[in-house]
Amino acid sequence: MKARGTIRVPGDKSISHRALILGALAPSDCRIRGILESDDVRSTATVLRALGAVVPTLSDDVVVRGHGLSGLTRSHSPLQCGNSGTTARLMAGVAAASPFISRFEGDSSLSRRPMARVAEPLSAMGAKFEFDRGDGLPMTVHGGRLSGIAWDTRAASAQTKSAILLAALVGGVHVSVRESRRSRDHTERLLRHLGVPVTSTDIRIQLSPVESLDAFDVTIPGDPSSAAYLLAYASLARVVVALPGVCVNPTRMGFIEALRRMGADIRYEDAAANAGEDVATIVSRPARLGGIRIGEAEVPSLIDELPLLACVAAAARVEVEVSGAAELRVKESDRIAAVVSNLRSVGADAVEMPDGFRVSVSSSRTLSGRIATRGDHRVAMAFGVLGALPGNEIEIDDRDCVSVSYPGFWEDLDSLRKN
Repeated sequence: MKARGTIRVPGDKSISHRALILGALAPSDCRIRGILESDDVRSTATVLRALGAVVPTLSDDVVVRGHGLSGLTRSHSPLQCGNSGTTARLMAGVAAASPFISRFEGDSSLSRRPMARVAEPLSAMGAKFEFDRGDGLPMTVHGGRLSGIAWDTRAASAQTKSAILLAALVGGVHVSVRESRRSRDHTERLLRHLGVPVTSTDIRIQLSPVESLDAFDVTIPGDPSSAAYLLAYASLARVVVALPGVCVNPTRMGFIEALRRMGADIRYEDAAANAGEDVATIVSRPARLGGIRIGEAEVPSLIDELPLLACVAAAARVEVEVSGAAELRVKESDRIAAVVSNLRSVGADAVEMPDGFRVSVSSSRTLSGRIATRGDHRVAMAFGVLGALPGNEIEIDDRDCVSVSYPGFWEDLDSLRKN
């Protein structure tokens, strides 16, 4: 067993987006520490600046100068969302309740991702949406006075739910959202922390209007999705690692729970609370892994980590099957196709299914080849873990794409590998 390593993973991406948006909607200065300095979060900052919010260059300690719930102003140039679907969908909710027109644009990858899932409920509330083609970006939102709504999302989508809640917050109306399954609840938690009346059960969320938000001073906890890659490597390479200050929100623990079911020894220590979120030091110790099946009910809590789970299966030489995950096809890439084709290209045994994949025990004990990331950060990091394991020789075609969510990934992985 190798010596223990301690790594502080970067701030949670989902919470960073939401803290910036709510800081811009607060009535006075809000301080955000530990924000994720990534391309996606910079996209949200860029859009907020274009709408008149005072958002400084991202750093470990930033102060956002809010102008209140009705303080944003029209941008006369398109709102550039880069590769960030969270930026486009959450800010569409804000724009829907604002009395002006907003045009959203993104890069080629984001422009292929569906926006109808937020346009439909926001249109039912009173906003008007126009698409240049299909239901992706560019997208024009005609905002204005909204009505309350009771909406069934039909699928578990934290971004759709959050767009509705933010529209209701800015629009000053009551909403109720029902999901088929529980999705990430960072928006609800942060809103409650700021004094907004939000009630929720596992699948139903209600928001009542407020005149203003509370100003805030928050520290963003570590991102469990980023932590997942280091935990996976630690389990596979027999390294003991501790990751302090990580968000352990139950709606984000799907990957860790899956690893535990496979036999991983992962524990939480030093539990605390921060800005409505649960945080802890996550400690992983070596263990022998077995196979697992993931069904539709589990998918929302580990959707981002499913490419990594496939790579864990290939490395551990166990069988893993995932179904009910068709959403993977409309992420930054078609992640089902990308994962399966790349696993095959390095010598693993994988099969593509319409809504998932199956990784079987391969006869090859070493994996080698070149990975086509398709510009997808999750694919790059998942195969980066595979390539860092002893004996494997894997080349990543676009290492820089990890800057979307985890700019320091390669350095952190390398430090763990050398521990």
